[in-house]
Amino acid sequence: MIDFFVSVGGAIMAPLYWITSLVLSGFHNLFSQVMPYDSGASWALSIVGLTLVIRAALIPLFVKQIKSSRNMQLIQPRVKELQKKYAHDREKLAQETMALYRETGTNPFASCLPLLLQMPIFLALFRMIDQAAKGNIRGVLTQEQVDSLRGAELFGASISSTFLNAEGDLNVRVLAAVLVVAMTATTFLTQRQLMTKNMPADALTGQYAQQQKILLYVLPVVFAVGGIAFPIGVLIYWTTSNLWTMGQQFYVIRNNPAPGTPAFKAKEQRVANKRAKKGLSAPEASDAGGSTAATAVVEAPAQPRQQPKKQSREQRKKKAGPPAGQRPKR
Repeated sequence: MIDFFVSVGGAIMAPLYWITSLVLSGFHNLFSQVMPYDSGASWALSIVGLTLVIRAALIPLFVKQIKSSRNMQLIQPRVKELQKKYAHDREKLAQETMALYRETGTNPFASCLPLLLQMPIFLALFRMIDQAAKGNIRGVLTQEQVDSLRGAELFGASISSTFLNAEGDLNVRVLAAVLVVAMTATTFLTQRQLMTKNMPADALTGQYAQQQKILLYVLPVVFAVGGIAFPIGVLIYWTTSNLWTMGQQFYVIRNNPAPGTPAFKAKEQRVANKRAKKGLSAPEASDAGGSTAATAVVEAPAQPRQQPKKQSREQRKKKAGPPAGQRPKR
């Protein structure tokens, strides 16, 4: 039975080994044109390149995550109403809550999808570097590349080494510790950025807020504990991924914040400051292209001057009256 599950797991992971090693090998061939083939810098940059490719491929999923997360925030008042209404009937509460999620197109698990989809790639990279340290080939890597990756050093530390198997190597332990701290800190700051900047006040007291608070403190602890067993190359991957998430999230929160959040108020203040510098006081209307039209008082157009009607000669004589010599005397 165990052999069956091992074979199934190997069949599932095999395509991931090929994809991960193909991208990694391609970047290494590129960077080795300007750097020493066996240098740790070329392999570290190759891992960074792999990370950027994976995260770029996940952008559509990130957009769905942001949309679902925003919906979760905005429907919290309605969720609280349902909780009060059906406090005595948990089954009915669950049914009505799920109906609300379907109505608003909200997926409460969307915030975890990017992390879950990255885990197979993370595991494939972990296994590939771990096997390279033992001289074993995974994916499309050649034996020459495996030997190069196994011996590559960054700041005097082997990329395939971990904090636990440093065997007294101070360089490995220092670099691994720095990367574990960086990975943990970026995980915490990314989650805190979302909670403090892009969540309305109503969403900070509900069940969704409690889940976010749990993730805020649990995920960094998980990464910190597990990070000491990760090879330095894997730590580079995960730290780079966290930095990407922070930058991507910062851009979205700054330019498209959820209504009623501190980020939304900050954006309104920036817009007001820009208008003040331009000497504008009244709000402007924006068109689809982003251009603005200054408000102005528009006067009603003047009525066209009416032309007199044409009259015949007899009508003009009759209107003018008889000649002066023929006027009757009083």
